[in-house]
Amino acid sequence: MDRGAIRRRLAAGAAVLVASAVLALVTPGTAQAAPTSCSGRKVRTLSFSTGSVRVYKRGAYVCAVTVARKSGARTRMSVSVQPRGGRPVVDAGRFSHHAGPVTVHAGHRCVLFKGSVGSGSVNSGWILC
Repeated sequence: MDRGAIRRRLAAGAAVLVASAVLALVTPGTAQAAPTSCSGRKVRTLSFSTGSVRVYKRGAYVCAVTVARKSGARTRMSVSVQPRGGRPVVDAGRFSHHAGPVTVHAGHRCVLFKGSVGSGSVNSGWILC
């Protein structure tokens, strides 16, 4: 191979590298959001004035997420899941969209779900027995 052919191949390789770098900078990437949902199938939605608690079940595990009716400004939110005879697992704080997910092992026990967004709240009572 002569020097001219090597230079042409190097120039072509550099051009491909520059073109792929430009496309990577120009093409928008996909955003990875925090998990807003639980795995499993949705078994209940507990609605209240300022949001809802979505309840999921997968095998012996239950999971819940409190979702605000209007997202945007940070507001006080919480979600709590308590299997009968166990301690509640809580996620509470100032969030802009959702609190949770919170997952517990419930086995075949009844479960109590609570959720709140601002001044609105819900208490499921013992369900999924």
